[in-house]
Amino acid sequence: MVGYNMGHLASGIVEVVCGPMFSGKTEELIRRVRRAQIARQKVQIFKPAIDDRYHESDVVSHSSLSITALPVASSLDILSNLFDSTRVVAIDEVQFFDQNIIPVIKKLARRGIRVICAGLDQDYKGSSFGPLPELLCMADRVDKIQAICTVCGAPASKTYRKNTEECAEQVLVGESDRYEARCRVHWDDHAEDEDLLAFSIPLKSGTNKDPKEVATSP
Repeated sequence: MVGYNMGHLASGIVEVVCGPMFSGKTEELIRRVRRAQIARQKVQIFKPAIDDRYHESDVVSHSSLSITALPVASSLDILSNLFDSTRVVAIDEVQFFDQNIIPVIKKLARRGIRVICAGLDQDYKGSSFGPLPELLCMADRVDKIQAICTVCGAPASKTYRKNTEECAEQVLVGESDRYEARCRVHWDDHAEDEDLLAFSIPLKSGTNKDPKEVATSP
């Protein structure tokens, strides 16, 4: 297993592929992993044990591409299962990991490892998901990709949960039986923001003029 060399000054890189469900995040992760394997780089792939939708251990995309991975229960399990020879670490469904995933990824990058992460940046409510906000800030490269809206066919950046009465929790593992990709128009059926606007005080006539215009007015 891993033995950290504090004298090793090589700098790693952190890449994040994010977007809604059905956008091809896992497919892109697999594509990058396979290119690294072609380059004969030692790669290890990890996934959260909670995600067993398609396969207990493999990382599988919605388009049925798959690659062997190691399911782990916590972020620290990634370090305890890492080999000295590993040069690329891929982490799928990174939003399901605990907050320790951030220092884990930082440690990997300091060791000179290329870290490729894929995950949802937003939950079904449009709120940030798990450790993604901090991960996006620290990443060296971020690719936010879109799906196709199931209603109108436009580019989709949101994940829509079909039945919110089933479970209101942020984490509810599921597939097309529970989720759809939606554009903003066909996803945003929540009126909270509109309700807030109803309480705003309209500007009085003339108060929104440019100060320069007011100063030069006779």
